[in-house]
Amino acid sequence: MNTPFWQSVLAITRKDLRAELRSRELVNSMGLFALLSVLIFSFALELDRVARQEAISGVLWVTVVFASVLGLNRSMAMEREQGSLDALLLAPISRGAIFCGKLLANFLFTLVVGLLLLPLMTVLYNMPLLQPWILVVLLLGTAGFSTIGTLLAAMTVQTRARESLLPIVMLPVALPVLLSVVRASTAILNAAPIDDWIAWPQILLVVDVIYLTLCFLLFEYAIEG
Repeated sequence: MNTPFWQSVLAITRKDLRAELRSRELVNSMGLFALLSVLIFSFALELDRVARQEAISGVLWVTVVFASVLGLNRSMAMEREQGSLDALLLAPISRGAIFCGKLLANFLFTLVVGLLLLPLMTVLYNMPLLQPWILVVLLLGTAGFSTIGTLLAAMTVQTRARESLLPIVMLPVALPVLLSVVRASTAILNAAPIDDWIAWPQILLVVDVIYLTLCFLLFEYAIEG
């Protein structure tokens, strides 16, 4: 008997969250990477105030993207090493529910790291990152990266070079998301008129919906392969 879809999704998400609360491996490794990245960029740009203001959006999103890749790699690797992925595939639940459950957990992990970065970078770079529109862009951007990353991590987890392969295949596919979030964030932080940048969050929302639909449909074939 098949388990109801959303019940399966929430069960998988709760499983990942409980595992992370016990080990604290994913968020700690992602958070440490993010902290070191923003500190290095802060020291490198310390003497050039204009460069710091121009680069802060790129620093934020490069850090979020690579922290996300790190978390996705480790999350799927643990599933495979512990046999949890095989158990999920044998369970009487749809492959779409597995995808949505893993996506929701990955989204929450990445969002936590992104939210922690905002006050830290506000202090280090002396720029007001804690703004409502920045939070909206962070939410949409994290959703896009987590969506495509969950699908590609499921595809690359079976390979030996998964740690290096995932960013290679993910970054070109996620380029529309990265372009949209950087353009929107840069304009918001530079206090540009809303008419000049409001199209970017709208494009980002459309891209997220397209990615979510395609990844949901393709996940069954990716995970079985």
